[in-house]
Amino acid sequence: MAVADIPRLAPLSGQARQLVVLLHGLGADGHDLIELGHQWQPWLPDAAFIAPHAPDPCEGAPMGRQWFPLTLRDPAEFWRGVTYAGPGLEAFLDAELARYGLPASKLALVGFSQGAMMALHVGLRRPTAPAAIVGYSGLLVLESGKGPESLKSALRSKPPVLLIHGDQDDVVPVEMFFFSKEMLAAAELPCQWHLSRGVSHTIDEEALRHGGLFLIQAFGLPYPR
Repeated sequence: MAVADIPRLAPLSGQARQLVVLLHGLGADGHDLIELGHQWQPWLPDAAFIAPHAPDPCEGAPMGRQWFPLTLRDPAEFWRGVTYAGPGLEAFLDAELARYGLPASKLALVGFSQGAMMALHVGLRRPTAPAAIVGYSGLLVLESGKGPESLKSALRSKPPVLLIHGDQDDVVPVEMFFFSKEMLAAAELPCQWHLSRGVSHTIDEEALRHGGLFLIQAFGLPYPR
């Protein structure tokens, strides 16, 4: 994963004490999510924000990237996809933590759509729990043909998780949100969640606020006045 042109925001304070990694959706790139960092910076002045580009070009979106290909015709492709892209993302996270001189416990993963699939897959399997995982409009991907017991056996840590979804999402149906939170609970990892009423496949202002406040709480910071 090339790092030279990755969108980055340095901490407002000048000293990175947390690292927030923003993972974009299918057909976008890192520039699509770095705006979240701009919005959250006043609440998280010690956080460095980075929004890596997914490793592969996306067919049908010449300027976009993908973590893995999706046809939506084969249920097994989700599992093949996250396991394909997972090791590269894992190595990237470790390298970025080393770059900033931060322990793994100071990492937060925020993903949208396919990026949320990656955040959940990788974040729940890191040996040191991330401070937080925020999944917007995504899906918890389970091993093909298996239930929550497969996730429970694969968990290496139990970080705080927040799932946010629009109830009018026509790309990743809201049923996937309910499935994800139920599977997390069944694997003994209950999550916080927020359902955005009247919202499609996007991040609205209320969802943005909930995500930012969740990160503040996860990092043990004071709530904004």
